[in-house]
Parts: sequence; structure tokens; C-alpha cells
Amino acid sequence: MAAGTYNFTIEQGATFTRLLTLKENDSVMNLTGYSAASQFRSSHDSSTVVGTITANITNASAGQITLSMTSSGTGAIEEGIYVYDVEITASSGAVTRILQGKVTLTPQVTR
Repeated sequence: MAAGTYNFTIEQGATFTRLLTLKENDSVMNLTGYSAASQFRSSHDSSTVVGTITANITNASAGQITLSMTSSGTGAIEEGIYVYDVEITASSGAVTRILQGKVTLTPQVTR
């Protein structure tokens, strides 16, 4: 399965949440036994992690993964455009990238 591309915006200082439903061949993928992870960096080859998006499998049988960051987490990141991906890991250790793209972090005014 090739990773999907989705570009989105995170507002600095605001709570961030996205619910993903993973499908394969138009059917919900059962994520029982899987874990998920997500990070973003300034570029693909950067060794520095700018932010970690918490990726939890919230309903394995429905293929649902919740991506989230706290307001203090988003507030600690400098505005800019970054690259990210989301990966799932099977209990066998096999890693699959399911989503990738750019995340734009917009600046906070109210502090």
C-alpha cells in the first residue's frame, strides 16, 4: 500500500486532533496488534525532530488512529512549514508508512 498524501495546518498554541480511518481495498483495515507513530521535521533529511504527533490506535477494529498534540506542545514549536509522516508497526515488526505530507504551523497571537 502506497502512503497517502495529506497537507494540513496546526495552529501554534492550540490543541490539535485529527481522526484517521485506514482503509485497504475500500474496506476498513483491522489494526489489532498495530502501533502508530508520527513526527515532523524541517526537511526529510534533517536529523532533528521538530515535533512529535501522538498517534494512538483508538479503535483497532474500525481502523481508527487519532493524531493529537497538546496546546503546550504546539505552542513550543516555531511557525513554519515542515514535512511529516505517519507509520504503523505490526506486531511482527513490519513498518508501513500510511500518510505523508507537509504541515504548516501558523503563529499564535493570544498568549
